[in-house]
Parts: sequence; C-alpha cells; structure tokens
Amino acid sequence: MINYRKTGDPQIQLDTNDLISTANTLSSERTMLNIVRLAHVGVRVVDFKRSIAFYRKLGFRTTHEDYTERVVVIEHPSGVELNLLDSADDDNAGKNILMDVAKKYPGYTHISLQVSSVQEALAFLAENSITITEGPVTFGDGSTAIFFRDPDKNVIELTEHANRLRTSAPNPSAIDHGL
Repeated sequence: MINYRKTGDPQIQLDTNDLISTANTLSSERTMLNIVRLAHVGVRVVDFKRSIAFYRKLGFRTTHEDYTERVVVIEHPSGVELNLLDSADDDNAGKNILMDVAKKYPGYTHISLQVSSVQEALAFLAENSITITEGPVTFGDGSTAIFFRDPDKNVIELTEHANRLRTSAPNPSAIDHGL
C-alpha cells in the first residue's frame, strides 16, 4: 500500500498490487504500441553551420537552437523534423561507418523521405549541386528511389511510391545503398 498526500488534501491510498494487476491487464489487451507518428530523427554532424546550410537547401528551417545541449532542431514544411547533434568528433576519414566499410555494424543506415516525383527531385538536386549517389532505382513494388548524402555522409533516400498500395517491402539485399 502506498500513501500519497499533498498539503491540505485528504490521504490517497493506492494498492500497488491493484496497480500492477491493472497494468498487466491493459498490457495483455494491447496488440501493439500506439505510435502516432515519427517525432524526429537525430542526425550526428561534425559542423552545425555546414549541415544547416545543406538542409536549408532542401527546405528545412531552424526551429530551435540549444548550444549547451549541442542540438539544433530543423523542420521541413511537410512536418519532418531532424535534430542535428553537433557531437561527432571523427569523420572516419570521410566514410559512413554503417555504409562505407566492409564490416557491417548495426544501426540506422538511411532516412527515406517520400516525394511526389523522383524526376522533379532529380532536377531540384541538380539545380542545387547535390550529387546523386545511386538511382533512380525501381523496386519490385513499383516505387522508385534516388539516394544522396549530406555533408557528413549520412544517406538520404527520396522515394516516389507507385500509384497503388504498397503490399511488401523491397528486398534489402537487392541494392547496396553503400553508394
């Protein structure tokens, strides 16, 4: 039994066994976690100014800066939010440790952003002197993607989904993304 009391409030008693039982009941009734949406993606960078300038070309704007915590939050008008973390202390000789070395480490390898047209995205990236590192690639589900890198070699995929519902994920071994 746990007793809670705020000044001037009547004493509230909670039975810990009841709380555990209720939590277990709720837990057994759930079949999945209720995720509302992706909140943000954290991207470790070497240099804030360089990264902010790059992502600004893609339409992101700075919404929060906290140099004590070493984070800059940027957001795209589509609602995509990135947290740039200025804490990388080694650029690994210009290589992405998850994509550019023979040994395969666990971790997130890239972010994929859905676009309405890969052809328009190709033109936009060319106009902004952003090099395509792979693609266009068309997957078995009919979606088409292109890949490029940010200044810290983080991989960004732009995907145009086919005009039908996606029924299966592309075979990850079918392409390298190593770029």
